[in-house]
Amino acid sequence: MPQFGQISPAQTARLIGTPDCPTLFDVRLPDDLDALPAVIPTAILRPHDQFADDTSPPRRAIVICMKGRKLSEGVAAILRSQGWQAEVLEGGAAAWAEAGLPMTPRAALPPSPFWVTRHRPKIDRIACPWLIRRFIDPAARFLFVTPAEVPEVAGRFNAIPFDVGGTTISHRDGGCSFDALLDDFALHSGALDRLALVVRGADTDRHDLAPQAAGLLALSVGLSRMFRDDLQQLEAGMTLYDALYRWARDGFDEGHDWPAGHSQ
Repeated sequence: MPQFGQISPAQTARLIGTPDCPTLFDVRLPDDLDALPAVIPTAILRPHDQFADDTSPPRRAIVICMKGRKLSEGVAAILRSQGWQAEVLEGGAAAWAEAGLPMTPRAALPPSPFWVTRHRPKIDRIACPWLIRRFIDPAARFLFVTPAEVPEVAGRFNAIPFDVGGTTISHRDGGCSFDALLDDFALHSGALDRLALVVRGADTDRHDLAPQAAGLLALSVGLSRMFRDDLQQLEAGMTLYDALYRWARDGFDEGHDWPAGHSQ
């Protein structure tokens, strides 16, 4: 049981991927990062001595050091003095890794908040931004542009291209771009793998992979017809994928038959 002001790795893992996920600050020392060169999904790497003059709006935060002791305790106390609701990850990054929970290799962390892809998204180009914001970078910004201009925009604006030919984060080995993100950022879990199967089935017209794939296709086409603005469509799609993730995590084995056994 976590002590006062602490939160366990299991409790934290349940928050990641949801709209209410706190801000995660990883304040490990350079030697600790070298010893464990990976970060908890969505965690922001920030030195422990750069919080005293923080002016960002207070919200909930979880502070992570190597073992959940002095560095995270001190930073959490500073944040609380500034109005934040701050907790310490019990056992720190070491306990998280020991529990076998997903961690993204430090080398894979995106070098820019900008991601660029083809305009007029339907499935993969909504699913991928959802995954990026919920499990990689909550502050990610998405540029939807003419397909032919994706490579040039990526180069000129230091943006990460995805779901377009000739890029790393795209369809490969029978999977879609959502699968590529799970691989490259080491985000595999039971829930995300289950969701990935639905996305893959809908995006590649292989509805035999998951019975939910046809429904996702129908909803995605409907959203694309409702919105002319790609960013407005993305915001609506975030809610759709939040719901699908909760189904994949908590409700995938639930059916519905009311009234039970009723027939006309």
